[in-house]
Amino acid sequence: MPIVRTLLSNRFATATRDRARRTAGRALHRGWKWLQDAGAVTNRNPGPYRFGELGDGTKLAFPLGTVFNEQWVTIGPFSIIGERVTISAGFLPGLDLGPEPIVRIGGGCVIGRGSHIVGHQSIVLGDDVWTGPDVYITDQAHEYRDTELPIGKQWPRNEPVEIGAGSWIGTGAVILPGARIGRNVVVAANSVVSGEVPDHAVVAGAPARVVRRWDAAEGWQPPIRHDAPRPLPDGVTAEQLRALVGWDLRIPGEDDGSAADEQVAGER
Repeated sequence: MPIVRTLLSNRFATATRDRARRTAGRALHRGWKWLQDAGAVTNRNPGPYRFGELGDGTKLAFPLGTVFNEQWVTIGPFSIIGERVTISAGFLPGLDLGPEPIVRIGGGCVIGRGSHIVGHQSIVLGDDVWTGPDVYITDQAHEYRDTELPIGKQWPRNEPVEIGAGSWIGTGAVILPGARIGRNVVVAANSVVSGEVPDHAVVAGAPARVVRRWDAAEGWQPPIRHDAPRPLPDGVTAEQLRALVGWDLRIPGEDDGSAADEQVAGER
């Protein structure tokens, strides 16, 4: 009997510990979710940050990365900035960087978690630029021509960076000073980009080179191997599309379309 009581006692203690652990886990995750919601930065809830512009519907996820001199950073509407993304302007916090923005991020952009956008002269991302996680974009590099002076102490070199609207920057890519990336460009994961990239191109490698381009006469060269995705069916309403995507795709001030949908439904 003592053995039975011991076994029952051990089982009861184990069950109690498991219940306590589950309860604590649920409470921890609920608390973290609350912190994420409360700590997210928007134009209605900017927290301690004073961005030069923060568009309607844009959100910087909590926890943020390093953010300073945000007065010289503008972000358009309906952009999503992932967790732990660093966005900075200038060398150090508290600098006067002049009348113009240093970092400009367009509307509808998505910046993957852990990415860095480090601007000193000019970084411009057009509308609908999406990146994977851990992307690094900078307009400054250290000089190294002086063989006697440590590289970190040599005066840096700035060159503006521009990424055209609709481009996709893959995970771990590095965009170097002077890069001019065209519209609707794909930058493959872990690529290192400098110099000019034409519109509608795919670049890959370190240093990155063009591996596919779109030609008005011949289409994509070399041809894309997989089939194109099926288009949306005819008659899909704006509300159905929003429900499918899961986002609010309306621009600020736009009617939600429900009245028009109801009118169409009545006409049918």
